Amino acid sequence: MTKVASVSEPRRRGRPPKDQSQPNAPRARLLRTGVALLTEKGFSAVGIDEILASADAPKGSFYHYFGSKEAFGLELIDAYAAYFARKLDRWFDDAARAPLDRLRDFIADARSGMARYGYRRGCLVGNLGQEMGALPEPFRKRLAAVFTDWEARTSRCLRLAQEAGDIPKSLDCDSLAHFFWIGWEGAVLRAKLERRPDALDIFARGFLGMIQAKDR
Repeated sequence: MTKVASVSEPRRRGRPPKDQSQPNAPRARLLRTGVALLTEKGFSAVGIDEILASADAPKGSFYHYFGSKEAFGLELIDAYAAYFARKLDRWFDDAARAPLDRLRDFIADARSGMARYGYRRGCLVGNLGQEMGALPEPFRKRLAAVFTDWEARTSRCLRLAQEAGDIPKSLDCDSLAHFFWIGWEGAVLRAKLERRPDALDIFARGFLGMIQAKDR
């Protein structure tokens, strides 16, 4: 069993940097470790001791930076949302690619990311949404806001595809983006369950085939 250092034990890596935004700072390590663990196991299944051990951080540091597991969870949502927004912008704002190819690139990247971890890790926001019945109520609005943000970014990409003539003008891009994230999160959950990419591929083909259908 991994030993968790007590507050009185000396840090192996010396004094933490004052700037806690630095990658090796204790607070940043705890957030990074929390995201990794929760994308695999979920909030309820992960204890503070496991997070501390994985982050190689003393127990006192957790409560110094976060105060409670609930506060930690809310910060994890924010950290993951910021990370994922940057990922979406990297793919969806790539002017060198056609709009639908940007969506395909995002899907391919997500598929590759799941494969890298043997389909053990999914989406932190999706995982927490599955657990919502057992989570603190403040999580609900925070998670819903993240999905709303992702949908807005996706809708903008789909509107660009409309302007390029790649999907029909009659389609409602906001509704399509909403549909995409409902279906994509379900596909991620199924891929994690089955430990293979079939659900991701089936959903991606179905969604792209649907939106490229010609107006009748």
